[in-house]
Amino acid sequence: MSATVPPRTVVVPAHAKVNVLLRILAREASGYHGVETLYQRLVLHDRVAVTVDVATRTLACAGAAMPAGGLGPPEENLAWRAAAAYAAAAGWDTGWHLEIDKAIPVGGGLGGGSADAAAVLRAFEALSPRPLGEAQLLALAGALGADVPFLTLGTSRAWGWGRGDRLLPLPPLPPMGVTLVAFRTGVETAAAYRAVAAARAATAHAVQATAYPVGALDRWETTCDLAANDFEAVVPSLHTGVAAVLPLLRAEAARLRATGHAATAHISGSGATCFLLHPPSVEPALRADALPEGARLVATHTA
Repeated sequence: MSATVPPRTVVVPAHAKVNVLLRILAREASGYHGVETLYQRLVLHDRVAVTVDVATRTLACAGAAMPAGGLGPPEENLAWRAAAAYAAAAGWDTGWHLEIDKAIPVGGGLGGGSADAAAVLRAFEALSPRPLGEAQLLALAGALGADVPFLTLGTSRAWGWGRGDRLLPLPPLPPMGVTLVAFRTGVETAAAYRAVAAARAATAHAVQATAYPVGALDRWETTCDLAANDFEAVVPSLHTGVAAVLPLLRAEAARLRATGHAATAHISGSGATCFLLHPPSVEPALRADALPEGARLVATHTA
């Protein structure tokens, strides 16, 4: 591959997400569990710069949220896989350079890798001589991972179901403060699903049908009433940090609700990052020195 035109670059913010609600549905014959979830985009983001029309294919990652051991081989990185998938689908024999500045804690359920992949897809779509269109772009995103379609879509909120590949965009709500507690280690998603399956099998648990009131997602007060995460039944037993921090955040959410504020506290995805959703004008009563070793507070807002 040789450059025939001057290189072109676009820079795309790759926003984190939290799952305000996450229900794990029945296990399918394929072995996958369906989910239903309420996605919320955050202001917190990585910075992804994509350059095309270069002679080689390279990836560089840096930033405050980079783990000490790096992110592994470039070809296994989700952003690289997104670039390769787009180039193949578009029949575009281009080289590229991907440069990612990491601010989203890695491996914590905030969708950082998925956000980077989504940013690459959007960048390639903007730069491509033959844009694929939204439908094909979302199909590529769905093949990369459950969170990638929402993060590719670019909306503030969405209701997702299936494997995250069915999305209903929702109007944005007024900004809310989001206080994250991030850890040095995350929770392996496959292990979390296995733990859920084992716990349900042991108790003969059947997934119950749920009816959501009309308009329940139109205000933060009622959205916080519905907020939940089925992984919370098992993840505290898999991660000591979550076991220590989640009760602290729940107590703070209960204190805020008792004073008339909308608030809720959960883990995002399968964890391990925990979050407290609260009014932006309220300073949560949380101290960094009260957290377990290796945990850190990250303050952000809904986007």
